[in-house]
Amino acid sequence: MTLSLPAHATEIDDFSSSPAQRWDYFSDQVMGGVSTGRATFPDGALRLTGTVSTANNGGFIQARLKLPERMPDNARAILLRVKGNGDRYYVHLRTGGTFLPWHYYQAAFPTASDWQVVRLPLDAFKPSTRMVRSVPVPASVRSVAVVAYGHDHEADVSVDWIGWE
Repeated sequence: MTLSLPAHATEIDDFSSSPAQRWDYFSDQVMGGVSTGRATFPDGALRLTGTVSTANNGGFIQARLKLPERMPDNARAILLRVKGNGDRYYVHLRTGGTFLPWHYYQAAFPTASDWQVVRLPLDAFKPSTRMVRSVPVPASVRSVAVVAYGHDHEADVSVDWIGWE
């Protein structure tokens, strides 16, 4: 990859060294939905593919990583190097205050067929409910997920680096 990340960026995962042991795949089927997919790790990247269906109150597939360490209080953004099929995808953050499965913070990012670096400021993450803070506190973030969400489509998104700045 020749796309450079900011020198001050801190890596969360570069998808080397057995990422399938760290990242968990799941779909809306845990709540009765019918979306199907999978997370694979070809060529040192996460690839999330599948069919997202809003039937039966569904509408997502995702790969989630529980963070081994918290981000520092001065973290300002999530960074990803991504490519995909041109659709919009999401990053979901869960914190100590997101107790229920449908509580998370969400920010969207576009994809293209070429690799690109995406920066998602933490203040751009919107809560899924008013029962949590309006903006996530960096040091309380416990997991990060790459998500295909919200409308009927064929998902295909790859991430080969994720971190924060």
